[in-house]
Amino acid sequence: MLIKGQDVSNIIFGNTLSDDGHHDRKFDYMLSNPPFGVEWKKVEKEVRREREQQGFNGRFGPGLPRVSDGSLLFLMHLLSKMRPAVDGGSRFGIVLNGSPLFTGGAGSGESEIRRYVLENDLVEAIVALPTDMFYNTGISTYVWMLTNRKPPHRKGQVQLIDASGFWRKMRKSLGSKRKEMSPDDIATVTKLFGDFVEAKLATVLDADGKEVGRAVVRQDEQGPTAPDGGKVKLAPLSRIFRSEAFGYRTITVERPLRDDNGKIVLGDRGKGKGKPQADSALRDTENVPLEEDVETYFEREVLPHAPDAWIDHDKTKVGCEIPFNRHFYVFEPPRPLEEIDTDLKQVTDRILTMIGGLSA
Repeated sequence: MLIKGQDVSNIIFGNTLSDDGHHDRKFDYMLSNPPFGVEWKKVEKEVRREREQQGFNGRFGPGLPRVSDGSLLFLMHLLSKMRPAVDGGSRFGIVLNGSPLFTGGAGSGESEIRRYVLENDLVEAIVALPTDMFYNTGISTYVWMLTNRKPPHRKGQVQLIDASGFWRKMRKSLGSKRKEMSPDDIATVTKLFGDFVEAKLATVLDADGKEVGRAVVRQDEQGPTAPDGGKVKLAPLSRIFRSEAFGYRTITVERPLRDDNGKIVLGDRGKGKGKPQADSALRDTENVPLEEDVETYFEREVLPHAPDAWIDHDKTKVGCEIPFNRHFYVFEPPRPLEEIDTDLKQVTDRILTMIGGLSA
């Protein structure tokens, strides 16, 4: 930072999570590449004290993640540094590993943090990067873009971009860093983000299954033509979802307790008097998308298999997760059985011929 001419007074020594070195300062733009999956046990006391004493007036009001991974603490730290929207707002980018996308069930600290940023319409986009992009790890990483000044056409929506296939091999590896994104790759991803469009990646394969070309096909555009004997594979590249699409309700499904004769046991006290008692051994949970009616889901997915089941609404929790890979998964059907049988027969015949040659 000094070499780049940054003001030396901006460099504050200490731990970001336990001692905010830029207290009460706000910024227009921020970039952060915090350590991946690092535990915060050493500063747990200070972090919990700040949340308990200051709540949403501090940095960690939405919730606290598990002690083994402090990634989302750094995200909330940046949230606290955003300039209010009435003063022009802010935008920031933060590089995280995969766990902040989905770790933690409904009601957990991680889920509550995701719920906070989604319900407040702060998440602009999440971009999946190629693996092997960092010096000390080869894991999958994601760039989260958050802002409190979304333009009208982006409000209430989140863009997911799968840039994991946009890379070139480095001439010389640097530790675990073996890949890099070319200027053209960066420009492609940046333009998809800037234009806020859905798109697919078309991979052109020749008759031998070898890749001979790639093209980005935007919504309502015509894809490339397959060569003779070849084909074109389409995979999602950029997708746009409503923020509510990542929310769900975890409902608790109860089944009645039965005695040795198979008769349902009824409660004899309190608000459960005269009602079937729940069998904890048969208790189950279901995740219902927020955009779907709970009762409709229950009648369709549960009652046909367990007609005596009911929902304990007092135990219902709201959660949020961003199952990135699920939204970009492309099912490839297996080869026809006839082709597989033909290949097996060829291999078997070749083995029999070799055995015959050895025994001759």
